[in-house]
Amino acid sequence: MKSPTSAQTVIRVDVQEAIRRALQTFARVSLGLIFFVAGLDGFIDVLPHPSKPLPERALLFAGALLKSGYFLPMLKGTELIAGAVFLSNRLVPLAVAIIAPVLVNIFAFHLFLAPDGLALAFILVGLEAYLAWTYRHVYRPMFDAPDVGSDR
Repeated sequence: MKSPTSAQTVIRVDVQEAIRRALQTFARVSLGLIFFVAGLDGFIDVLPHPSKPLPERALLFAGALLKSGYFLPMLKGTELIAGAVFLSNRLVPLAVAIIAPVLVNIFAFHLFLAPDGLALAFILVGLEAYLAWTYRHVYRPMFDAPDVGSDR
């Protein structure tokens, strides 16, 4: 009689788990590096400036953010901290939640104002969505309906 978990099944499960962990690590480290370096670039010049100028509406939008005086330092600080959290592999679900509104704005900026960067925006959203999916068990309590008569 064959055992219910044969060696082939165990190996297949181990390979699937290894692939899942590798993809999760790839997504986490990729987002961490991108946001850490982009955030750092807001405080010290570490990235080269684009050779192609932004479209006029994108320049107006970026100029308005810069003139506000507070928004770009806050945005770049958020990117820097979230990137460091992704790279540290601690509190990753929190980093996913914190960087989500930033990614929505990056995606919308490239969709409506500067379509040249839309491919990178899609990649970033895909990596973020994958991480959100892998940590869905952490977010599930936020979406559970509370009991009607409870004191919670």
